[in-house]
Amino acid sequence: MYTKLYSASVLGIDGRLVEVEVDISNGLPSFDIVGLPDSAVREAKDRVRAAIKNSEAHFPLQRITTNLAPADVKKEGSGFDLAIALGVLIASGQLTADSLQRTLFIGELALDGSLRPLSGVLAMVMAAREAGIEEVVLPAANAAEGALVDGLRLVPVVSLAQAVAYFRGEWRPTGGPTEQMCEESVFSVDFADVQGQSHVKRAMEVAAAGQHNLLLIGPPGSGKTMLARRIPTILPKMSLQESLEVTKICSIAGLIKERGRLITERPFRSPHHTISTAGLVGGGTVPKPGEVSLAHRGVLFLDELPEFSKTVLEVLRQPLEDREVTLGRARAVLTFPAELMLVASMNPCPCGYFGYEEDRSCTCTPHQVSRYRSKISGPLLDRIDIHIEVPKVDFKTLSGAETGESSTAIRDRVNRARERQARRFQGKEHSTNSTMSTADIREHCVLDKESRQLMKQAFDTLGLSARAHDRILKVARTIADLAGAEQISAAHIAEAIRYRALDRKFWE
Repeated sequence: MYTKLYSASVLGIDGRLVEVEVDISNGLPSFDIVGLPDSAVREAKDRVRAAIKNSEAHFPLQRITTNLAPADVKKEGSGFDLAIALGVLIASGQLTADSLQRTLFIGELALDGSLRPLSGVLAMVMAAREAGIEEVVLPAANAAEGALVDGLRLVPVVSLAQAVAYFRGEWRPTGGPTEQMCEESVFSVDFADVQGQSHVKRAMEVAAAGQHNLLLIGPPGSGKTMLARRIPTILPKMSLQESLEVTKICSIAGLIKERGRLITERPFRSPHHTISTAGLVGGGTVPKPGEVSLAHRGVLFLDELPEFSKTVLEVLRQPLEDREVTLGRARAVLTFPAELMLVASMNPCPCGYFGYEEDRSCTCTPHQVSRYRSKISGPLLDRIDIHIEVPKVDFKTLSGAETGESSTAIRDRVNRARERQARRFQGKEHSTNSTMSTADIREHCVLDKESRQLMKQAFDTLGLSARAHDRILKVARTIADLAGAEQISAAHIAEAIRYRALDRKFWE
């Protein structure tokens, strides 16, 4: 006898429906799973056999063939167990069910027949809704996560036996999970904790307002890491759509701590400098998202930038430019989102004191300094909009009783600037100044005579590239937005140029 059910898997960051076909025929007892299964899927036959027997059902001693379609796509994971087990019971005549064309089955079986939670359920349920699925049978532990998607009837079950009872009409779920939103984020850090460094805070405010990439350069102990870790406190709150995007990625990566709660706090990822290329941008036989995608809609912080492998740093070029990562494999080409704000910090030399000899003499040779900085190529530096120097704070400032401006006050200004950008780019795919196209720059970054002359002098003096020229205009547009100005003035251009002066000081 033949039967067909629907299950799902995750490919990249998107769910993908899979047809689970089960056929039972006469012949020597066997249990085969075909359709490009990986090891976890092939081992499902042992889990399914034990789960059926321990659920007081009969496992047929016949020839059982299970096909996972489409057969040309690699299947991985353990989420097909429930669909395979129910398919065996239906095909063997132990369970009768009406049309299952609008029902999705996902879940990993334990040997005793209970269902274990899965990663990536949110992406699977979203794919099911898009495909017209009306009902989803899933592990009870994933029910709250699945409930984040509207328009579907969820059937949370704790075991295979309970799923069988549901289709026999012997059991019905009571109540149901509801979508839960996290409360407003409460941060344990604040910009008010930082003494001095007012020019750095200003640069971070500009970066947050326009979602510009930022590079901090300074000697050890000047507060670069401390400042960078406070950037999330001034970023705007995520919209519902952004929260769903971030929650889906975290679900696939298994990073959700409380299932069923939308993530409303922007990600802050800080990978170690020993990370591999695949770990940063994603990869694998079946590609998985890397750190740049886990930082989607948030901040990717690379501390001690030159300590990262040069090969690893160079793969950041495409994500920073296109705001997405495209990975090509023999069987699929996958695209991961990378709408992020890059924040990086570094010392000016290996010992950290080049250019700051008043604090301590630099012990590095010119060759060591050149080799250290050469890890950051010109094209990568061009893609970082704001370069800011973070000098050492003196004792008088550190010991002063005066506190700095709070993150709440800065965040209010950032929110107002983002609102101006949202109105400006209404109806377009992008919503921040950093993602403006060339046509947008021509339309929204018109310069008067004085500003144009100032820009020309900077272009000739600093030897700027065409990309750096456009990025200065984008930053100037953000500075104007923070000031509430419709037109970019010479003062806005001057401040934006000042944020590009370090590539001449340290890379000339």
